[in-house]
Amino acid sequence: MTISSKPVKQKIAKPKTAPGSKTQKQKPAPGTEPRSKSTRTKPARTKPTAKAAAPRGEAPAPRQGAPAAGGSEVLDRLWGVVQARRDADPASSHSARLLGRGTAKVAQKFGEEAVECLIEAVAGNRMALVAESADVLYHLLVLWVDAGVRPDEVWGELVRREGVSGIAEKAARPRIETRKIP
Repeated sequence: MTISSKPVKQKIAKPKTAPGSKTQKQKPAPGTEPRSKSTRTKPARTKPTAKAAAPRGEAPAPRQGAPAAGGSEVLDRLWGVVQARRDADPASSHSARLLGRGTAKVAQKFGEEAVECLIEAVAGNRMALVAESADVLYHLLVLWVDAGVRPDEVWGELVRREGVSGIAEKAARPRIETRKIP
């Protein structure tokens, strides 16, 4: 899922005419007419909001009533939702559809989301980075469900590594045989 803050411009195809023929000027389709600056109106606010919009380039504040920092609890709950939807109808569940397509597709989708996250980080687009990071975490959880990995296993590994120098920890790791996808 890609979220971009750039406006999308629509191109209107111009009809081709033979050289020397006269064409009548066509009216633009409804809703595509250019407006002068003076005729633009702002939409009426239907509901007053207590919070102001986030400054450009910053992530929006959490929803009212939502915890500011859910941390691993949010990921644990989301993992449970993905796990529960594993056998759901693929027509009504994105998670079920992904899981039904097999490990290679689940891994591919995780990789695509990770690349989108990296692109936004390099571009310095903080809001898009936050959104793409959420996509990466969701697809990582789908990958865990597919592989039978529980979040507490990963949290345990992180706790084991906590407080140890990254260099020392990496040097002390048991050598795990990995292989690349053919």
